[in-house]
Amino acid sequence: MKVKIDETRCSGHGRCYVLAPEVYQLDDNGYNAEAGSTIEIEPGLEKKAMVGVKNCPEAAIIPVED
Repeated sequence: MKVKIDETRCSGHGRCYVLAPEVYQLDDNGYNAEAGSTIEIEPGLEKKAMVGVKNCPEAAIIPVED
């Protein structure tokens, strides 16, 4: 599984990190540290990744089909 972090949508709420710190990291300003990137989700963390997807208020985390 992969997710894309849309840097134009991410506004630094940090919910992704609060709900799934195993998957998402924040930069020094509170934005997703991977903004503008597509990240590979480690096996076994797919459900955690989807918690971040579903709880992002700006829908900045987008699942990518393989």
